[in-house]
Amino acid sequence: MGKKLTHLDDAGRAKMVDVGTKAVTARRAMAEGFVLLLPETVRAIAEERVPKGEVLAVARVAGIMAAKRTGELIPLCHPLPMESVEVDFDLPSFDPLEGEERVRLRVKAVATISAKTGVEMEALTAVAVAALTIYDMCKAIDKGMVIEGVRLMEKSGGRSGDYLAPAGKGHG
Repeated sequence: MGKKLTHLDDAGRAKMVDVGTKAVTARRAMAEGFVLLLPETVRAIAEERVPKGEVLAVARVAGIMAAKRTGELIPLCHPLPMESVEVDFDLPSFDPLEGEERVRLRVKAVATISAKTGVEMEALTAVAVAALTIYDMCKAIDKGMVIEGVRLMEKSGGRSGDYLAPAGKGHG
């Protein structure tokens, strides 16, 4: 049947994984996600004309704060003392491609730590909350925004080894 799920006990009940005997290793995870928005919304963000303030600065801080609180938000995640969390954005061109009305703003987060468990959830949480913050700050001018494609791009460290997401259509 494949790998046994580590968050379930023998009776199928949810449990927190015991990492007590695992070695502390350097771990790194990178995640990405996208916000689809109108070209006019991207222009307002780039020109800092969004009424709620500097969208990307606030979204960056929100993502970092979220990564640090992941253990409180996701029930079976271990609370981790983050060593580094970086959140960055790739602003698209203001002009959509032929046949598209929305453009894609990329949100990327990198989380690092030396610990007994990985930081994938922290990187993913940083991306999701940064994207939600962009939505919140811009919803008055663009209610049709869409958040999509939140995924783990790569991870290193730990017993399961390294992971690199396959390139996929519509990503990157």
